[in-house]
Formats: sequence, structure tokens, C-alpha cells
Amino acid sequence: MTGNRAALRYATALLSLSQDKGQVSAVLGDMQRVVETLSVSADLRSVLRSPVVKTQDKVNVMHSVFAGVSKESSDLFDLLASNKRVAILGQVAQGFIDLYRKAQGIQTAKVTLAAPLTEALEKEIIAKAKAMTGGSTIELATEINPEIIGGFILRVGDLQYNASIANQFQKIKREFRKSI
Repeated sequence: MTGNRAALRYATALLSLSQDKGQVSAVLGDMQRVVETLSVSADLRSVLRSPVVKTQDKVNVMHSVFAGVSKESSDLFDLLASNKRVAILGQVAQGFIDLYRKAQGIQTAKVTLAAPLTEALEKEIIAKAKAMTGGSTIELATEINPEIIGGFILRVGDLQYNASIANQFQKIKREFRKSI
């Protein structure tokens, strides 16, 4: 998980509370919205981190920007404000998402390709990722990088499988140099 220990504690408590109240999917949606909004709004990040902006103003901003969130998420905003921890809202939200995904056995596989992903290649990559992880549920995050020429590079957690043409060229180049 990215972030600090305090953010992890808040995220863990929020997950536990939302499970107890049967609100996990609602809170998950809220936290995804928080992460997405903070990632695109530098102004919102600045306001939440600013030591000049009053805590109550930060609370008002969070409640207006994230209007319609679950009671648990709303209570999180208030708790972070009362503990002067509003600045870690994004880390708490990402931590919640990470903990939820881990509890559900969901892993993100990052695949780098030279061209857009075809349906057949997507199935092959998911099968390879499941084999690498022992059968976890896999979600793909794709990145296009023409420098790999063709094939793909698959990363799941600490594991990597490089089936790119650029990598195969490098292997041939190394073998050729060894034989000289």
C-alpha cells in the first residue's frame, strides 16, 4: 500500500466499519471517487494540504466536493478533520481500495504493449497472470510503448514476464556477443 502508517490505520478501520455495516460497496465507490478526484484536481490537493486553510473550511470543501457519499465516508472526513489529518485523505482512500482488493483476492496486472490489446491477447495475458499468481482474480492495466516492438511485458506485484520482441532481440544480441 502506498502511504503512511496513519493512513493504513484509518483505511483498515474504515474497511472494518463498512463491513460491519454492510456498506463496503458504497464506501469502495466513495473511495474510488476520492482517489480519482484528487488525482485530477491539484487545487483540491492544495486546499486539503494547506496549513493556512481552516480545518472547518476543509471539511466544508470535502462535503461539497464529495456530496452524496455514504455516512461512513462522511464520518471519515469529519474524523480526519478532528484529528488534523485531512491531508492524508487520498492515502486513506487508496489504502482502503488496496485493502479491499487484497481481501477479495483481486490483483492488478500491468501489461505493456507496442499496440492496442486484442481480445485474444487479453485472454492469453490474463491466463499467464493467473498462472503467475496462483489463480487470483486479475484486472488488466494497459500501457502502450512502441519501443517494445511487439509482444508484451506483464507485471503482477513483484513478478514480471517479458515476452516482448525487444527483449528477444536483446537476448540474441547477448548470445551473439558471447560467441564472438
